[in-house]
Amino acid sequence: MVLPTAFDPTTWHAHEMLFGFIQAAVAGFLLTAVPNWTGRMPIQGWSLGALALVFIAGRVAVAGSGVIGPLAAAVVDLAFPLLLLTALAREILTGRNWRNLPMLGALAALILANGLTHIEALGWASTGSLGLRLGIAIVVTLISLIGGRIIPSFTRNWLAKRRSPHLPAPADRFDALAMAATIAALVVWVFAPDASAVPPLMAIAGAAAFARLVRWQGHRTLSEPLVWVLHAGFLWVPIGFSLLALGALFEIITPTAALHALTGGAAATMILAVQTRATLGHTGRPLHATLSTVLIYVLVTVSALARIAAGVEADFYLPMLVVAGGTWFAAFVLFLVVYGPMLLLPNPAATKGQPQLQRPS
Repeated sequence: MVLPTAFDPTTWHAHEMLFGFIQAAVAGFLLTAVPNWTGRMPIQGWSLGALALVFIAGRVAVAGSGVIGPLAAAVVDLAFPLLLLTALAREILTGRNWRNLPMLGALAALILANGLTHIEALGWASTGSLGLRLGIAIVVTLISLIGGRIIPSFTRNWLAKRRSPHLPAPADRFDALAMAATIAALVVWVFAPDASAVPPLMAIAGAAAFARLVRWQGHRTLSEPLVWVLHAGFLWVPIGFSLLALGALFEIITPTAALHALTGGAAATMILAVQTRATLGHTGRPLHATLSTVLIYVLVTVSALARIAAGVEADFYLPMLVVAGGTWFAAFVLFLVVYGPMLLLPNPAATKGQPQLQRPS
Protein backbone atom coordinates (compact mmCIF):
# COMPACT_ATOMS: atom_id res chain seq x y z
CA MET A 1 0.00 0.00 0.00
CA VAL A 2 1.32 3.43 -0.98
CA LEU A 3 0.00 6.44 0.91
CA PRO A 4 -1.05 9.40 -1.27
CA THR A 5 1.26 11.77 0.60
CA ALA A 6 3.35 14.61 -0.79
CA PHE A 7 6.22 13.51 1.47
CA ASP A 8 8.68 10.83 0.44
CA PRO A 9 8.27 7.65 2.54
CA THR A 10 11.29 8.25 4.80
CA THR A 11 10.34 11.87 5.48
CA TRP A 12 6.71 10.92 6.10
CA HIS A 13 7.82 8.31 8.65
CA ALA A 14 10.12 10.76 10.43
CA HIS A 15 7.51 13.54 10.30
CA GLU A 16 4.74 11.43 11.77
CA MET A 17 6.91 9.97 14.52
CA LEU A 18 8.08 13.45 15.54
CA PHE A 19 5.09 15.68 14.85
CA GLY A 20 2.48 12.98 15.24
CA PHE A 21 3.39 10.42 17.89
CA ILE A 22 5.91 12.37 20.00
CA GLN A 23 4.04 15.67 19.65
CA ALA A 24 0.89 13.97 20.97
CA ALA A 25 2.84 12.74 24.00
CA VAL A 26 4.27 16.22 24.60
CA ALA A 27 0.76 17.67 24.37
CA GLY A 28 -0.59 15.10 26.82
CA PHE A 29 2.18 15.84 29.29
CA LEU A 30 1.72 19.61 29.08
CA LEU A 31 -2.08 19.43 29.28
CA THR A 32 -1.67 17.41 32.48
CA ALA A 33 1.27 19.31 33.97
CA VAL A 34 0.24 22.92 33.32
CA PRO A 35 -2.82 22.76 35.64
CA ASN A 36 -0.53 21.41 38.37
CA TRP A 37 1.95 24.24 37.73
CA THR A 38 -0.64 27.01 37.62
CA GLY A 39 -3.34 25.76 40.00
CA ARG A 40 -5.95 26.35 37.30
CA MET A 41 -8.54 23.93 35.96
CA PRO A 42 -7.30 21.62 33.18
CA ILE A 43 -8.53 21.86 29.61
CA GLN A 44 -11.27 19.23 29.41
CA GLY A 45 -14.62 18.31 27.94
CA TRP A 46 -15.51 19.63 24.48
CA SER A 47 -12.39 21.80 24.31
CA LEU A 48 -10.12 18.81 24.83
CA GLY A 49 -12.18 16.72 22.42
CA ALA A 50 -11.88 19.40 19.76
CA LEU A 51 -8.10 19.48 20.18
CA ALA A 52 -7.97 15.72 19.73
CA LEU A 53 -10.07 15.90 16.56
CA VAL A 54 -7.83 18.61 15.09
CA PHE A 55 -4.79 16.43 15.86
CA ILE A 56 -6.37 13.44 14.09
CA ALA A 57 -7.29 15.64 11.14
CA GLY A 58 -3.63 16.61 10.85
CA ARG A 59 -2.56 12.98 10.60
CA VAL A 60 -5.14 12.30 7.89
CA ALA A 61 -4.19 15.47 6.01
CA VAL A 62 -0.47 14.65 5.95
CA ALA A 63 -1.16 11.07 4.84
CA GLY A 64 -3.39 12.34 2.03
CA SER A 65 -1.42 15.48 1.20
CA GLY A 66 -0.82 14.20 -2.33
CA VAL A 67 -4.58 14.40 -2.89
CA ILE A 68 -5.64 17.53 -1.00
CA GLY A 69 -2.40 19.37 -1.76
CA PRO A 70 0.60 20.12 0.46
CA LEU A 71 -0.62 23.62 1.36
CA ALA A 72 -3.97 22.40 2.67
CA ALA A 73 -2.17 19.60 4.53
CA ALA A 74 0.21 22.10 6.13
CA VAL A 75 -2.66 24.31 7.31
CA VAL A 76 -4.57 21.40 8.86
CA ASP A 77 -1.46 19.80 10.39
CA LEU A 78 -0.17 23.02 11.97
CA ALA A 79 -3.57 23.92 13.40
CA PHE A 80 -3.22 21.52 16.33
CA PRO A 81 0.13 22.74 17.74
CA LEU A 82 -0.91 26.38 17.19
CA LEU A 83 -4.18 25.85 19.11
CA LEU A 84 -2.30 23.96 21.81
CA LEU A 85 0.29 26.74 22.13
CA THR A 86 -2.46 29.38 22.40
CA ALA A 87 -4.33 27.44 25.07
CA LEU A 88 -1.24 26.68 27.16
CA ALA A 89 0.06 30.26 26.83
CA ARG A 90 -3.24 31.54 28.20
CA GLU A 91 -3.00 29.20 31.19
CA ILE A 92 0.65 29.91 31.99
CA LEU A 93 0.35 33.68 31.55
CA THR A 94 -2.92 33.93 33.47
CA GLY A 95 -1.48 31.80 36.25
CA ARG A 96 1.73 33.91 36.25
CA ASN A 97 3.75 30.71 36.07
CA TRP A 98 6.86 32.42 34.71
CA ARG A 99 9.16 29.50 35.56
CA ASN A 100 7.60 27.39 32.83
CA LEU A 101 7.59 29.98 30.05
CA PRO A 102 10.46 28.06 28.35
CA MET A 103 7.94 25.27 27.68
CA LEU A 104 6.04 27.66 25.42
CA GLY A 105 9.28 28.50 23.61
CA ALA A 106 10.00 24.81 23.08
CA LEU A 107 6.50 24.23 21.72
CA ALA A 108 6.85 27.21 19.37
CA ALA A 109 10.19 25.82 18.13
CA LEU A 110 8.51 22.47 17.51
CA ILE A 111 5.90 24.26 15.38
CA LEU A 112 8.68 25.96 13.42
CA ALA A 113 10.39 22.60 12.86
CA ASN A 114 7.15 21.11 11.58
CA GLY A 115 6.64 24.10 9.30
CA LEU A 116 10.09 23.63 7.77
CA THR A 117 9.20 20.10 6.70
CA HIS A 118 6.01 21.38 5.05
CA ILE A 119 7.96 24.09 3.22
CA GLU A 120 9.97 21.40 1.46
CA ALA A 121 6.83 19.41 0.66
CA LEU A 122 5.47 22.58 -0.93
CA GLY A 123 8.62 22.83 -3.05
CA TRP A 124 9.51 26.28 -1.73
CA ALA A 125 12.90 25.41 -0.18
CA SER A 126 15.00 22.40 0.85
CA THR A 127 14.32 22.73 4.58
CA GLY A 128 12.96 19.27 5.38
CA SER A 129 16.13 17.84 6.92
CA LEU A 130 16.65 21.02 8.93
CA GLY A 131 13.11 20.76 10.27
CA LEU A 132 13.55 17.14 11.29
CA ARG A 133 16.86 17.83 13.04
CA LEU A 134 15.33 20.80 14.84
CA GLY A 135 12.37 18.66 15.90
CA ILE A 136 14.64 15.96 17.32
CA ALA A 137 16.75 18.60 19.08
CA ILE A 138 13.67 20.12 20.74
CA VAL A 139 12.47 16.69 21.90
CA VAL A 140 15.88 15.83 23.38
CA THR A 141 16.04 19.24 25.07
CA LEU A 142 12.61 18.65 26.63
CA ILE A 143 13.68 15.21 27.85
CA SER A 144 16.83 16.72 29.35
CA LEU A 145 14.93 19.59 30.98
CA ILE A 146 11.82 17.78 32.22
CA GLY A 147 13.77 14.61 33.02
CA GLY A 148 16.10 16.72 35.12
CA ARG A 149 13.09 17.69 37.23
CA ILE A 150 11.02 14.54 37.54
CA ILE A 151 13.66 11.78 37.59
CA PRO A 152 15.58 12.98 40.68
CA SER A 153 12.29 14.04 42.32
CA PHE A 154 10.58 10.65 41.96
CA THR A 155 13.83 8.86 42.85
CA ARG A 156 14.31 10.98 45.97
CA ASN A 157 10.74 10.29 47.11
CA TRP A 158 11.16 6.54 46.60
CA LEU A 159 14.53 6.36 48.36
CA ALA A 160 13.42 8.63 51.20
CA LYS A 161 10.46 6.34 51.96
CA ARG A 162 12.99 3.55 52.39
CA ARG A 163 15.20 5.74 54.58
CA SER A 164 18.12 5.44 52.20
CA PRO A 165 21.07 7.68 53.10
CA HIS A 166 21.90 7.98 49.40
CA LEU A 167 19.64 10.53 47.71
CA PRO A 168 19.91 12.17 44.28
CA ALA A 169 22.12 15.23 44.16
CA PRO A 170 20.07 18.45 44.18
CA ALA A 171 20.00 20.55 41.03
CA ASP A 172 23.01 22.85 41.03
CA ARG A 173 25.48 24.57 38.72
CA PHE A 174 26.59 21.25 37.27
CA ASP A 175 23.08 20.57 35.95
CA ALA A 176 23.00 24.04 34.40
CA LEU A 177 26.37 23.45 32.73
CA ALA A 178 25.23 20.04 31.48
CA MET A 179 22.10 21.58 29.98
CA ALA A 180 24.22 24.29 28.36
CA ALA A 181 26.48 21.62 26.84
CA THR A 182 23.43 19.73 25.58
CA ILE A 183 21.87 22.79 23.97
CA ALA A 184 25.18 23.93 22.44
CA ALA A 185 25.82 20.52 20.86
CA LEU A 186 22.28 20.30 19.50
CA VAL A 187 22.29 23.84 18.07
CA VAL A 188 25.51 23.20 16.13
CA TRP A 189 24.23 19.82 14.94
CA VAL A 190 20.91 21.28 13.78
CA PHE A 191 22.39 24.10 11.70
CA ALA A 192 25.75 22.58 10.72
CA PRO A 193 25.49 18.77 11.02
CA ASP A 194 28.72 18.18 9.11
CA ALA A 195 30.80 20.70 11.06
CA SER A 196 34.02 19.42 12.64
CA ALA A 197 32.82 20.78 15.99
CA VAL A 198 29.87 18.38 16.15
CA PRO A 199 31.72 15.20 17.32
CA PRO A 200 33.59 16.82 20.26
CA LEU A 201 30.51 18.81 21.30
CA MET A 202 28.37 15.66 21.21
CA ALA A 203 31.00 13.76 23.22
CA ILE A 204 31.04 16.48 25.87
CA ALA A 205 27.24 16.66 25.99
CA GLY A 206 27.01 12.87 26.25
CA ALA A 207 29.52 12.73 29.10
CA ALA A 208 27.70 15.54 30.92
CA ALA A 209 24.31 13.85 30.49
CA PHE A 210 25.69 10.56 31.77
CA ALA A 211 27.24 12.29 34.78
CA ARG A 212 23.86 13.88 35.57
CA LEU A 213 22.25 10.46 35.42
CA VAL A 214 24.82 8.93 37.79
CA ARG A 215 24.16 11.72 40.30
CA TRP A 216 20.48 10.73 40.41
CA GLN A 217 21.19 7.36 42.12
CA GLY A 218 19.18 5.26 39.70
CA HIS A 219 21.22 2.13 40.45
CA ARG A 220 19.64 2.13 43.94
CA THR A 221 16.10 1.75 42.56
CA LEU A 222 16.41 -1.58 40.75
CA SER A 223 13.73 -3.18 42.91
CA GLU A 224 11.08 -0.81 41.50
CA PRO A 225 10.82 -0.77 37.69
CA LEU A 226 8.48 2.22 37.80
CA VAL A 227 11.44 4.30 39.03
CA TRP A 228 14.43 2.78 37.27
CA VAL A 229 12.73 2.92 33.87
CA LEU A 230 12.96 6.71 34.07
CA HIS A 231 16.74 6.37 34.42
CA ALA A 232 16.83 3.79 31.62
CA GLY A 233 14.94 6.17 29.34
CA PHE A 234 17.28 9.05 30.09
CA LEU A 235 20.31 6.80 29.52
CA TRP A 236 19.46 6.78 25.82
CA VAL A 237 20.33 10.50 25.65
CA PRO A 238 24.07 10.07 26.35
CA ILE A 239 24.03 6.92 24.22
CA GLY A 240 22.58 8.88 21.30
CA PHE A 241 25.06 11.71 21.74
CA SER A 242 27.93 9.23 21.91
CA LEU A 243 26.78 7.47 18.75
CA LEU A 244 26.59 10.80 16.92
CA ALA A 245 30.15 11.55 18.02
CA LEU A 246 31.46 8.09 17.11
CA GLY A 247 29.64 8.09 13.78
CA ALA A 248 31.98 10.80 12.54
CA LEU A 249 34.96 8.56 13.30
CA PHE A 250 33.68 5.09 12.36
CA GLU A 251 31.65 4.58 9.20
CA ILE A 252 29.99 1.46 10.61
CA ILE A 253 27.89 3.67 12.90
CA THR A 254 25.32 5.41 10.71
CA PRO A 255 23.48 8.62 11.61
CA THR A 256 20.19 6.69 11.74
CA ALA A 257 21.55 4.55 14.60
CA ALA A 258 22.21 7.63 16.71
CA LEU A 259 18.91 9.27 15.80
CA HIS A 260 16.91 6.18 16.74
CA ALA A 261 18.72 6.03 20.08
CA LEU A 262 17.32 9.52 20.76
CA THR A 263 13.84 8.86 19.35
CA GLY A 264 13.01 5.16 19.55
CA GLY A 265 15.18 4.91 22.67
CA ALA A 266 14.95 8.07 24.78
CA ALA A 267 11.64 9.50 23.57
CA ALA A 268 9.65 6.25 23.37
CA THR A 269 10.92 4.91 26.70
CA MET A 270 10.33 8.18 28.54
CA ILE A 271 6.82 8.40 27.07
CA LEU A 272 5.93 4.95 28.37
CA ALA A 273 7.67 5.56 31.69
CA VAL A 274 5.70 8.75 32.35
CA GLN A 275 2.41 7.39 30.97
CA THR A 276 2.45 4.27 33.12
CA ARG A 277 3.36 6.19 36.28
CA ALA A 278 0.87 8.99 35.63
CA THR A 279 -1.95 6.54 34.90
CA LEU A 280 -1.38 4.68 38.17
CA GLY A 281 -1.10 7.90 40.16
CA HIS A 282 -4.07 9.68 38.60
CA THR A 283 -6.35 6.66 39.07
CA GLY A 284 -5.36 6.18 42.71
CA ARG A 285 -3.51 2.91 42.24
CA PRO A 286 -0.29 1.85 43.99
CA LEU A 287 2.84 3.21 42.31
CA HIS A 288 4.28 -0.22 41.60
CA ALA A 289 5.05 -1.89 38.27
CA THR A 290 3.41 -5.26 37.58
CA LEU A 291 4.96 -7.93 35.38
CA SER A 292 2.95 -6.68 32.39
CA THR A 293 4.35 -3.19 32.92
CA VAL A 294 7.89 -4.55 33.10
CA LEU A 295 7.22 -6.38 29.83
CA ILE A 296 6.20 -3.06 28.24
CA TYR A 297 9.54 -1.56 29.29
CA VAL A 298 11.46 -4.60 28.01
CA LEU A 299 9.70 -4.54 24.64
CA VAL A 300 10.40 -0.87 23.97
CA THR A 301 14.05 -1.37 24.98
CA VAL A 302 14.42 -4.34 22.63
CA SER A 303 12.83 -2.26 19.88
CA ALA A 304 15.37 0.54 20.32
CA LEU A 305 18.30 -1.88 20.41
CA ALA A 306 17.08 -3.68 17.29
CA ARG A 307 16.53 -0.43 15.39
CA ILE A 308 20.03 0.76 16.25
CA ALA A 309 21.44 -2.62 15.19
CA ALA A 310 19.62 -2.29 11.86
CA GLY A 311 21.51 0.92 11.22
CA VAL A 312 24.86 -0.60 12.17
CA GLU A 313 24.97 -3.93 10.35
CA ALA A 314 23.61 -3.88 6.79
CA ASP A 315 23.36 -7.68 6.53
CA PHE A 316 20.79 -7.75 9.35
CA TYR A 317 18.95 -4.58 8.34
CA LEU A 318 15.60 -6.12 7.36
CA PRO A 319 15.40 -8.74 10.18
CA MET A 320 16.31 -6.14 12.79
CA LEU A 321 13.81 -3.71 11.28
CA VAL A 322 11.07 -6.33 11.64
CA VAL A 323 12.07 -6.99 15.26
CA ALA A 324 12.19 -3.26 16.01
CA GLY A 325 8.80 -2.57 14.49
CA GLY A 326 7.16 -5.62 16.01
CA THR A 327 8.37 -5.03 19.56
CA TRP A 328 7.60 -1.29 19.38
CA PHE A 329 4.06 -2.06 18.26
CA ALA A 330 3.72 -4.76 20.93
CA ALA A 331 4.88 -2.39 23.68
CA PHE A 332 2.25 0.23 22.92
CA VAL A 333 -0.53 -2.28 22.27
CA LEU A 334 0.23 -3.89 25.63
CA PHE A 335 0.12 -0.44 27.23
CA LEU A 336 -3.36 0.10 25.77
CA VAL A 337 -4.53 -3.34 26.92
CA VAL A 338 -3.21 -2.94 30.47
CA TYR A 339 -3.69 0.78 31.09
CA GLY A 340 -6.64 1.58 28.83
CA PRO A 341 -9.21 0.10 31.23
CA MET A 342 -7.64 2.02 34.13
CA LEU A 343 -8.29 5.28 32.31
CA LEU A 344 -11.74 4.38 30.97
CA LEU A 345 -13.25 2.47 33.91
CA PRO A 346 -13.67 3.51 37.56
CA ASN A 347 -11.12 2.25 40.06
CA PRO A 348 -12.75 -0.45 42.21
CA ALA A 349 -10.76 0.70 45.26
CA ALA A 350 -12.03 4.25 44.83
CA THR A 351 -15.67 3.15 44.41
CA LYS A 352 -15.44 1.26 47.71
CA GLY A 353 -14.49 4.45 49.50
CA GLN A 354 -10.85 3.61 49.95
CA PRO A 355 -8.54 6.63 49.94
CA GLN A 356 -6.64 7.26 46.72
CA LEU A 357 -2.92 7.75 46.67
CA GLN A 358 -1.57 11.19 45.97
CA ARG A 359 -0.87 11.54 42.29
CA PRO A 360 2.64 12.31 41.13
CA SER A 361 3.44 15.94 40.40
